[in-house]
Amino acid sequence: MSDTPFGFGLPPEEPEDGDEGKKKDPTGGGQGAGGPANPFGFGAGGDNPFAAMFGSMNPNDLGAAFQQLGQMLSYEGGPVNWDMAKQIARQTVSQGTTDGSKDASVGPAERASVDEALRLADLWLDGVTSLPSGSVSTVAWSRAEWVEASLPAWQQLVDPVAERVGLAMGDVLPEEMQAMAGPLIGMMRSMGGAMFGQQIGQAVGVLAGEVVGSTDIGLPLAPAGKAALLPLNVERFGKDLSVPQDEVRLYLALREAAHQRLFAHVPWLRSHLFGAVEAYARGIKVDTSKLEDVVGQFDPSQPEQLQDALQQGMFQPEDTPEQKASLARLETALALVEGWVDAVVHEAAKSRLTSADALRETMRRRRASGGPAEQTFATLIGLQLRPRRLRDASRLWASLTDARGVDGRDGLWEHPDMLPTAQDLDDPDGFVHHEQLDFSELDKMLGEAAKGPQKPAAEDRGEEEPGDDQNDGKDDTGR
Repeated sequence: MSDTPFGFGLPPEEPEDGDEGKKKDPTGGGQGAGGPANPFGFGAGGDNPFAAMFGSMNPNDLGAAFQQLGQMLSYEGGPVNWDMAKQIARQTVSQGTTDGSKDASVGPAERASVDEALRLADLWLDGVTSLPSGSVSTVAWSRAEWVEASLPAWQQLVDPVAERVGLAMGDVLPEEMQAMAGPLIGMMRSMGGAMFGQQIGQAVGVLAGEVVGSTDIGLPLAPAGKAALLPLNVERFGKDLSVPQDEVRLYLALREAAHQRLFAHVPWLRSHLFGAVEAYARGIKVDTSKLEDVVGQFDPSQPEQLQDALQQGMFQPEDTPEQKASLARLETALALVEGWVDAVVHEAAKSRLTSADALRETMRRRRASGGPAEQTFATLIGLQLRPRRLRDASRLWASLTDARGVDGRDGLWEHPDMLPTAQDLDDPDGFVHHEQLDFSELDKMLGEAAKGPQKPAAEDRGEEEPGDDQNDGKDDTGR
């Protein structure tokens, strides 16, 4: 993997072969400006990237390139061209990973192994959490199938940011120039949607070669209730760990099944996390100076200018209390989800898997550092989806288990206001031992209040219950 994510940059040069009469391929070969790493050929080599790209194309490729360019210029949809994103993601998957691993259809034996591992994981989790199974079905996905299933979730994450860029393209011009520049701004927005689609597609495609399930980034990317593993990536994950493949698969199945339980039985959690991402994204400030340079120098014949701007990032966090609080809420929520999963999975695995500790540490480091695709998403949407305080959160959940038991720990997920805050991660003992509000009783009281005043019981009104013997002042003996 190059320092420039996914090949957006200078094409590599071919080695000298001593043939003076043979010119170098200006695209840098199959992986350069016109190769798979940059499928539209918008590299930075040469004065005219289109001439460099077209000069080495046969007529069929030339026609396809013009068709793709036409799609980019004619796009009139939302802030991201998701049709293009899917196309690029599938194309990126088909190229394979940097270690030569190629995508392949999942066979019956692999499907059976994944199904068995996920079902066994659910059985193990029954003893360490009060949340019941959240898996309605189990699936073994190829990388291409993961792309198809996860794109709707990526759309929910990325669209708010891309929309800000589209609006900012018009805002950077003075009002008196906006009417005159209308067609140009429209063209730039179309190109911006296509460029976002291209880069998101490539990032999703590369991420498809890294993920092992549907919840790797802490957010649910698959349809609700569908527990998934990618057998090819599970094998790749455990390749250099000196751990039996069955143990690797079971450990990753435990993590997937634990996430599924949390998202299935904490009904507010999914919208809470995506809402936190959206709230943070809408508060991001677009670097208008960088955008002004792009708009002022925009040449429709050189769309790579927009690509370069997107690749380098256009976003600056707003240095406001609201934006800082929004980021803190998001980071804490991600850490609490990952910390809970880490704690319950370790509890389930430590007595059953000999390599539980090693697998736990490997996964912690993986989540803390993020892969190349996650880094690219950070550039594109101005946000890193990493649980920065995973270890703190995991220790807090473990302490809660010791102090309150499994039911007391998991009961905190009943209401978002019951969960630990960032300050609680700093002082876990203080949180573990202080009294918690019982929100179930509060909800019951609010529900009763909403029904209005109830007719008091007969005895509260000083009346006798129907059916009581009227003794007319006589005592119990009849006198």
